[in-house]
Amino acid sequence: MADTKTAETEAEKPPRSVRVVLLALMITMMLAMLDNMIVGTAMPTIVGDLGGLEHLAWVVTAYTLATAASTPIWGKLGDMYGRKGVFMASIVLFLIGSALSGMAQNMGELIGFRAIQGLGAGGLMVGVMAIIGDLIPPRERGKYQGMMAGVMALAMIGGPLVGGTITDNWGWRWSFYINLPLGAVSLTLISAVLHLPKKRAKAGIDYLGVVLLTVGITSIVLVTTWGGTEYDWTSARIMELVGIGVASLIGFVYWQTRAAEPIVPLHIFRSRNFTLMSLIGFITGFVMFGATLFLPLYQQSVQGASATNSGLLLLPMLGAMLVTSMVAGRVTTNSGKYKIFPVVGSVLMVVGLYLLSTMDTGTSRFTSGVFMAVVGLGMGCLMQITMLVAQNSVEMRDMGVASSSTTLFRTLGSSFGVAIMGALFNNRVQDVMSQKAGALGSKITEQSAQLDAASLAKLPAAAREAYQHAVSAGTHSAFLLGSVVAVAALVAAVFVKEVPLKGAGPQKADEATDGAAAAPPPMVDAV
Repeated sequence: MADTKTAETEAEKPPRSVRVVLLALMITMMLAMLDNMIVGTAMPTIVGDLGGLEHLAWVVTAYTLATAASTPIWGKLGDMYGRKGVFMASIVLFLIGSALSGMAQNMGELIGFRAIQGLGAGGLMVGVMAIIGDLIPPRERGKYQGMMAGVMALAMIGGPLVGGTITDNWGWRWSFYINLPLGAVSLTLISAVLHLPKKRAKAGIDYLGVVLLTVGITSIVLVTTWGGTEYDWTSARIMELVGIGVASLIGFVYWQTRAAEPIVPLHIFRSRNFTLMSLIGFITGFVMFGATLFLPLYQQSVQGASATNSGLLLLPMLGAMLVTSMVAGRVTTNSGKYKIFPVVGSVLMVVGLYLLSTMDTGTSRFTSGVFMAVVGLGMGCLMQITMLVAQNSVEMRDMGVASSSTTLFRTLGSSFGVAIMGALFNNRVQDVMSQKAGALGSKITEQSAQLDAASLAKLPAAAREAYQHAVSAGTHSAFLLGSVVAVAALVAAVFVKEVPLKGAGPQKADEATDGAAAAPPPMVDAV
């Protein structure tokens, strides 16, 4: 009996080759998440060296646009032609873009090379999630949620620190070159150890679908990026982009019903769970990136925290997210139950955001840290569970598009969150500054409602106090909106159907519906 138990335990333990592949995937995931945070820290130095301050925003926008537009395409290519080759191609393209960005001689070149880098980045996160979906059955996948959440937390905390250290000691070009050795390690491990079945689709690539989707996503991201900053929300340019985006996406949906090999097969949305997880992922992205934008701003402007270690300011939220994600993963693996986590996570997110909206100029760092931890607990229940349930809701042949679609919805959610919460924040800050500091207040926030530490220190005491009240009012409005939006995630979570996870034992015929397919091949066979 003891020998039998030992054999079963060894059989359940992932083979060494799978663990090596997971290491390579986590390195790649780190690459995808670290880049923008490292580069963001280096931007002042880059502008000082290359000039072109008026084009500064495009360094980030070009990367974001290329990443969002290419994400669903990489997922579909992996489904059509095999996961390994497509994933390695995305890493190579990302590294080429990184090397070229490091060699840029002017701002125009840097923007173009960042777009190349973004095209590769679109396949990194999708590739990681889809390969994990191929290798590890959903029932067992929960064990690795903590690992993925840990990488995410490490990137968000360590990104600004690493970026500042590299820029100060090696120069800004190493903010891009640092990707090369990490990417080389990942490529080497994946090439040597990962062996997935090769595929060859009979149908060709849906080029019209690619064009329509790219134009639609690009228009949406530009609207959320430019609206309220570069152009007024009601300006002709924004209205043109809205019209182009809506028309392109309507055309895309129509064409997907006729294409031989659609980029995003619409049948995956017949699964109630997949559709609900896409919505929850969108809202999670909306809330998370809005929170990570405004919390450090509040702590620096109102609570007087240092901007040097800005990533550490988010530690209560990210630490809680990491712990909860690990617990949720273990419970899901051991019980096969997961519906409780989207429900509880959504409740915690609504409550936590509402608590954050109550912060004012007298709120202590400890109190704001507790409020952040509540939000982190909620996001920890949602971040990886949404991907897990989405992948469990489709057939294996659609694993790539399921992963890419979920990632895309989260990305679009973050774009909308930053834009809408940012617009609300800016308007509120400017209104309060006008009320409390009159014409001087309006002049102070005329260019931007977000002042850096140096600008804040130069303000007269009365204007500085007015600005602190304005930031408190702005964050109140932004987080209150986030709390209201998060209610939609709670409603969606209530309607999630608990379909048994693949790999969780025998299923009844009527339980294996809702888009779920038979369990994937064992990990040992896949590698």
